[in-house]
Amino acid sequence: MKKLLLILLPFIVFSASAQISFNTGNVQFDTDLNTINANASVDFGAFKGKLLVSYDVSEKKIEFMKGSVNMAPGEIYLALEISKLSKMPIDRVITIYERNKSKGWGYIAKEAGIKPGSPEFHQLKNNASSKKNKAKHKGNGKGKSKGKGKGNGKK
Repeated sequence: MKKLLLILLPFIVFSASAQISFNTGNVQFDTDLNTINANASVDFGAFKGKLLVSYDVSEKKIEFMKGSVNMAPGEIYLALEISKLSKMPIDRVITIYERNKSKGWGYIAKEAGIKPGSPEFHQLKNNASSKKNKAKHKGNGKGKSKGKGKGNGKK
């Protein structure tokens, strides 16, 4: 029993540390963001690579957000998504975050022009849900098929 506890303890600590309070005003949205955060924490390099492509942001900016601003991976994602949907420069979103992080991401989004219940807010939630689901269903692309199906190109 003690061995099992010692084996599970790091996982319990890690999962507890991966959970943060996003305070978006929507429980499912917060849950989706925590899933994104936990998945990104496992392989931040891969996560960062996806952000570089998806948001046309520099690696230096992401490292600044993580190191100097002390944002969790899920917060970096959310800041970039708010920037994209609000058409506000990421530096402005970071400034709003630094001044208002204790008020939560719902307030930060509102300050960036994304009102609760607005189409942009729904898009923010849907994008987080989609990103969470993509990470959950990610495979290695190595199936067992030999590529000899019925579609052999002959007619």
